[in-house]
Amino acid sequence: MTEEIIVIEPGDERAQKIGKAIGSPMANEILQILAGGPKTASDLTDLLNIPMGTLKYHIDNLLEAGLIEIAETRYSVKGREVKVYALRDQLLIVAPKVTSVRSILLKYASLFAIVVLASMAMFAILPLLDMGTTQMTEPASFQIDRSAGGGEGASILAEKATAPAAAPVLPSSVPMVLAFFLGGCLVLLVLILYEAYRWQKGYSP
Repeated sequence: MTEEIIVIEPGDERAQKIGKAIGSPMANEILQILAGGPKTASDLTDLLNIPMGTLKYHIDNLLEAGLIEIAETRYSVKGREVKVYALRDQLLIVAPKVTSVRSILLKYASLFAIVVLASMAMFAILPLLDMGTTQMTEPASFQIDRSAGGGEGASILAEKATAPAAAPVLPSSVPMVLAFFLGGCLVLLVLILYEAYRWQKGYSP
């Protein structure tokens, strides 16, 4: 199952519904039971020893708050519809209400600093990891000169090969670090634009 991420702000409609739904100890017991697996209404009334009307009240509140869902619908031997309830696979994040664009920028300034520091750390560490795989070789040419008198002696002259000076190249870690930095900046930019849109939408009459 894919976990759904939901961001709510204190005071908004969703937060009020959640507060109402989980404000009762009985609702918390229902959530704890459903955490162990899907259950029907009859299963819940038997486990909690409460009337069906009381259970339906709490179930409706939890459904309206989006904390539980109807996982499936079965049919009894008498042909009656039986709903199976389960917890929703979601992550709720309570975020403070944004008041201005300036506060949005300040909020993400620290995250941008983290991206910069992480990029600098990668730039410093990755070349050290690559040093073990780099091997320097020095080419040499050998010339065998046999004497004209037919002797078997041979002189081996080692000559260092003079290779042309190599053009300076960037470390292999630069593209990876640059991709990480630009990717982090892009994610932060998308989040900033999204929050600015939400602020403008909430601020507009």
